[in-house]
Amino acid sequence: MGARDVLELRQRVRRTLREVFDGLGFLEVDTPVLATEVLPEAHIDPVAVAVDGGGRTTHYLQASPEALMKRLLAAGSGAIYQFARSFRAGEIGQQHDVEFVLLEWYAPGATLDDTAALVDRLCGAVLGTTGVERTTCAEAFLAHAGVDPLAASAAELLAAARRAGIAVPESFATLPAAELEDRAFEMLLAEVVQPRLGHARPTMLEDWPVSQAAFARLDAAGVARRFELFVAGVELANGWEEETDRAALAARIDAANRIRVAAGRGALPVPERLLAAHGPAMPAGVGAALGFERLAMLAAGADSIDAVRCFTSRTA
Repeated sequence: MGARDVLELRQRVRRTLREVFDGLGFLEVDTPVLATEVLPEAHIDPVAVAVDGGGRTTHYLQASPEALMKRLLAAGSGAIYQFARSFRAGEIGQQHDVEFVLLEWYAPGATLDDTAALVDRLCGAVLGTTGVERTTCAEAFLAHAGVDPLAASAAELLAAARRAGIAVPESFATLPAAELEDRAFEMLLAEVVQPRLGHARPTMLEDWPVSQAAFARLDAAGVARRFELFVAGVELANGWEEETDRAALAARIDAANRIRVAAGRGALPVPERLLAAHGPAMPAGVGAALGFERLAMLAAGADSIDAVRCFTSRTA
């Protein structure tokens, strides 16, 4: 596609998404790209920026607008969405780049059932799909990898990976047991399960292991109320029913920083203003993020997000 074609496609997809959210009463918002706080995640590295020659507190280009949008929720914003410029260090590939656009939304009072209906509307409006398949991690992993990730040990997950023909890195032998289990889960998901999801219709993968909860609440059975959305084997979106408890969020952040330190990547500052926003003022509901370029890529029938962008981190 030429530059004009790419720009028209992006405008068409963006306008279609706006119509859905505006029609449901969401407010479109803008939050800072550059901020002193960042939400620490175990395997995502934000881009640090020295402001005014480094004489001020380190700022970060946001990996997602999550922390700032949640502060708006606690301030009474109601349902909100935005198309957010986001940045993640070291992420370059066919479906990744250092800079990209996330469509992120927060729906107070919503559940994953409500979210399934919403993503059905979004995918239908942009991609022409009908319906959403919903499956659990246990169901999908048993069907495609022959193992239940909610019950299996790290050794059993690695055995399933080897049966699938995946070469397990030698470095895995040095990992702590808990991290090894996570890495084995992620490897099976990426190389065995994900490529088989979302071909007949968009697929929501739900009921995640506790170790993969991110900032999702846990249900009575101790399962994370998280989802990822797949279309034609592409991870298009992810989100969860939000954990609103301040102490629980602090514990998740501490756990993420401990993983970062163990991997030699260093802890990130604790986002005190985000923590302060949690508690009674933070509404329960669902937050989700969708890769805008990935959606545009699927709409164009392309296999790389570069096909639907005029600039990349390598050409800007």
